[in-house]
Amino acid sequence: MKILQNHISGLLTIEPSVFEDDRGYFLESFNTKTFEEATGVDVDFVQDNESMSNKGVLRGLHFQVPPYAQDKLVRVVRGSVIDVAVDLRHGSPTFGEYAKVLLSAKNRIQFFVPKGFAHGFAVLEDQTIFSYKCSEFYHRDSERSLKWNDPAIAINWEIDDPILSQKDKETEHRLEDFTSTFLVQ
Repeated sequence: MKILQNHISGLLTIEPSVFEDDRGYFLESFNTKTFEEATGVDVDFVQDNESMSNKGVLRGLHFQVPPYAQDKLVRVVRGSVIDVAVDLRHGSPTFGEYAKVLLSAKNRIQFFVPKGFAHGFAVLEDQTIFSYKCSEFYHRDSERSLKWNDPAIAINWEIDDPILSQKDKETEHRLEDFTSTFLVQ
Protein backbone atom coordinates (compact mmCIF):
# COMPACT_ATOMS: atom_id res chain seq x y z
CA MET A 1 0.00 0.00 0.00
CA LYS A 2 1.27 3.45 -0.90
CA ILE A 3 0.03 6.44 1.16
CA LEU A 4 0.23 9.95 -0.27
CA GLN A 5 -0.30 13.01 1.91
CA ASN A 6 -2.46 15.69 0.35
CA HIS A 7 -1.69 19.42 0.46
CA ILE A 8 -4.51 19.63 3.05
CA SER A 9 -3.56 17.96 6.31
CA GLY A 10 -5.57 14.83 7.11
CA LEU A 11 -6.57 13.95 3.56
CA LEU A 12 -4.86 10.79 2.32
CA THR A 13 -4.68 9.16 -1.10
CA ILE A 14 -4.15 5.43 -0.84
CA GLU A 15 -2.86 3.21 -3.61
CA PRO A 16 -3.49 -0.42 -2.61
CA SER A 17 -1.15 -3.23 -3.57
CA VAL A 18 -2.66 -5.05 -6.54
CA PHE A 19 -1.67 -8.56 -7.57
CA GLU A 20 -2.48 -9.30 -11.20
CA ASP A 21 -2.02 -12.35 -13.39
CA ASP A 22 -3.75 -13.96 -16.36
CA ARG A 23 -6.80 -14.79 -14.18
CA GLY A 24 -7.42 -11.17 -13.17
CA TYR A 25 -6.41 -9.34 -10.00
CA PHE A 26 -6.61 -9.38 -6.22
CA LEU A 27 -6.38 -6.46 -3.81
CA GLU A 28 -7.11 -6.03 -0.15
CA SER A 29 -9.48 -3.06 -0.11
CA PHE A 30 -9.24 -2.57 3.66
CA ASN A 31 -7.40 -4.02 6.64
CA THR A 32 -7.66 -2.21 9.99
CA LYS A 33 -4.16 -3.15 11.15
CA THR A 34 -2.46 -2.32 7.84
CA PHE A 35 -4.39 0.96 7.51
CA GLU A 36 -3.47 2.11 11.03
CA GLU A 37 0.19 1.14 10.65
CA ALA A 38 0.50 2.86 7.26
CA THR A 39 -1.45 6.04 8.06
CA GLY A 40 -1.20 6.47 11.83
CA VAL A 41 -4.99 6.88 11.82
CA ASP A 42 -7.02 4.82 14.29
CA VAL A 43 -10.51 4.59 12.83
CA ASP A 44 -13.38 2.22 13.43
CA PHE A 45 -15.58 1.95 10.35
CA VAL A 46 -19.17 0.99 11.24
CA GLN A 47 -21.06 1.34 7.96
CA ASP A 48 -20.40 0.64 4.27
CA ASN A 49 -22.36 2.44 1.54
CA GLU A 50 -22.53 2.05 -2.21
CA SER A 51 -24.17 4.11 -4.94
CA MET A 52 -24.52 3.73 -8.69
CA SER A 53 -24.69 6.88 -10.80
CA ASN A 54 -24.57 7.81 -14.44
CA LYS A 55 -22.31 10.30 -16.18
CA GLY A 56 -22.99 13.89 -15.20
CA VAL A 57 -24.39 13.18 -11.73
CA LEU A 58 -22.96 15.29 -8.94
CA ARG A 59 -23.47 14.17 -5.33
CA GLY A 60 -22.48 16.54 -2.56
CA LEU A 61 -21.15 18.37 -0.78
CA HIS A 62 -22.30 16.48 2.32
CA PHE A 63 -21.13 15.97 5.90
CA GLN A 64 -22.40 15.27 9.41
CA VAL A 65 -21.74 17.56 12.37
CA PRO A 66 -20.44 16.35 15.75
CA PRO A 67 -21.08 14.20 17.62
CA TYR A 68 -21.99 12.25 14.46
CA ALA A 69 -19.17 13.51 12.22
CA GLN A 70 -17.78 10.82 9.93
CA ASP A 71 -14.40 9.72 8.64
CA LYS A 72 -14.83 8.22 5.16
CA LEU A 73 -12.72 5.93 3.02
CA VAL A 74 -14.01 6.17 -0.55
CA ARG A 75 -13.27 4.30 -3.77
CA VAL A 76 -14.75 3.50 -7.16
CA VAL A 77 -15.54 -0.11 -8.05
CA ARG A 78 -16.71 0.59 -11.63
CA GLY A 79 -16.33 3.73 -13.74
CA SER A 80 -14.75 6.99 -12.55
CA VAL A 81 -15.40 10.14 -10.55
CA ILE A 82 -13.80 13.42 -9.57
CA ASP A 83 -13.86 13.18 -5.77
CA VAL A 84 -13.73 16.39 -3.71
CA ALA A 85 -13.21 17.19 -0.03
CA VAL A 86 -13.59 20.73 1.39
CA ASP A 87 -11.90 21.63 4.68
CA LEU A 88 -14.50 22.85 7.20
CA ARG A 89 -12.33 22.44 10.31
CA HIS A 90 -12.67 25.54 12.44
CA GLY A 91 -9.28 27.19 12.88
CA SER A 92 -7.62 25.11 10.16
CA PRO A 93 -5.06 27.02 8.07
CA THR A 94 -6.69 25.46 4.98
CA PHE A 95 -10.30 26.20 5.98
CA GLY A 96 -12.39 26.55 2.82
CA GLU A 97 -9.80 24.95 0.55
CA TYR A 98 -10.56 21.80 -1.37
CA ALA A 99 -8.70 18.83 -2.75
CA LYS A 100 -9.83 16.66 -5.61
CA VAL A 101 -8.75 13.23 -6.73
CA LEU A 102 -9.60 11.14 -9.78
CA LEU A 103 -10.93 7.82 -8.49
CA SER A 104 -11.57 5.03 -10.96
CA ALA A 105 -11.92 1.30 -11.26
CA LYS A 106 -8.80 1.48 -13.39
CA ASN A 107 -6.49 3.31 -10.95
CA ARG A 108 -8.06 1.69 -7.82
CA ILE A 109 -7.06 4.70 -5.71
CA GLN A 110 -8.85 5.26 -2.39
CA PHE A 111 -9.33 8.63 -0.70
CA PHE A 112 -9.48 9.02 3.08
CA VAL A 113 -11.64 11.98 4.10
CA PRO A 114 -11.54 12.65 7.86
CA LYS A 115 -14.10 14.33 10.06
CA GLY A 116 -14.39 18.04 9.41
CA PHE A 117 -14.61 17.88 5.63
CA ALA A 118 -17.57 18.25 3.27
CA HIS A 119 -17.45 15.55 0.60
CA GLY A 120 -18.84 15.10 -2.88
CA PHE A 121 -18.14 13.63 -6.28
CA ALA A 122 -18.88 14.18 -9.96
CA VAL A 123 -19.46 11.10 -12.10
CA LEU A 124 -17.48 10.79 -15.33
CA GLU A 125 -18.88 7.48 -16.73
CA ASP A 126 -22.27 5.80 -16.92
CA GLN A 127 -23.06 3.15 -14.31
CA THR A 128 -20.24 4.19 -12.00
CA ILE A 129 -20.27 2.34 -8.68
CA PHE A 130 -18.99 4.36 -5.74
CA SER A 131 -18.27 2.58 -2.45
CA TYR A 132 -17.33 4.05 0.91
CA LYS A 133 -16.81 3.23 4.56
CA CYS A 134 -18.01 5.53 7.36
CA SER A 135 -16.82 5.74 10.96
CA GLU A 136 -20.23 6.83 12.23
CA PHE A 137 -23.76 5.74 11.38
CA TYR A 138 -25.95 7.98 9.24
CA HIS A 139 -27.79 10.46 11.44
CA ARG A 140 -30.38 12.54 9.59
CA ASP A 141 -30.51 15.41 12.11
CA SER A 142 -26.72 15.84 11.93
CA GLU A 143 -26.52 15.86 8.15
CA ARG A 144 -25.52 19.12 6.47
CA SER A 145 -24.84 20.17 2.90
CA LEU A 146 -22.64 22.82 1.39
CA LYS A 147 -23.66 24.34 -1.94
CA TRP A 148 -21.80 22.43 -4.65
CA ASN A 149 -21.10 25.58 -6.68
CA ASP A 150 -20.28 28.03 -3.88
CA PRO A 151 -18.20 30.75 -5.57
CA ALA A 152 -16.10 31.16 -2.40
CA ILE A 153 -14.74 27.65 -3.00
CA ALA A 154 -14.89 27.63 -6.84
CA ILE A 155 -14.56 23.89 -7.39
CA ASN A 156 -13.81 22.78 -10.94
CA TRP A 157 -15.97 19.66 -11.09
CA GLU A 158 -14.90 18.93 -14.68
CA ILE A 159 -18.49 18.34 -15.82
CA ASP A 160 -20.99 20.76 -17.36
CA ASP A 161 -24.59 21.13 -16.22
CA PRO A 162 -24.51 18.49 -13.44
CA ILE A 163 -27.48 16.30 -12.57
CA LEU A 164 -28.38 17.00 -8.92
CA SER A 165 -30.72 15.52 -6.34
CA GLN A 166 -33.55 17.77 -5.19
CA LYS A 167 -31.77 18.14 -1.84
CA ASP A 168 -28.55 19.30 -3.51
CA LYS A 169 -30.47 21.70 -5.78
CA GLU A 170 -32.13 23.29 -2.74
CA THR A 171 -29.00 23.58 -0.61
CA GLU A 172 -28.27 27.22 0.05
CA HIS A 173 -25.53 26.83 2.67
CA ARG A 174 -22.28 28.46 1.68
CA LEU A 175 -18.83 28.34 3.20
CA GLU A 176 -19.47 31.54 5.17
CA ASP A 177 -22.32 29.77 7.00
CA PHE A 178 -19.85 27.34 8.58
CA THR A 179 -17.02 29.65 9.62
CA SER A 180 -17.77 29.31 13.32
CA THR A 181 -20.31 26.51 13.65
CA PHE A 182 -18.44 23.32 12.72
CA LEU A 183 -15.85 22.07 15.15
CA VAL A 184 -14.16 18.70 14.83
CA GLN A 185 -14.43 16.57 17.96
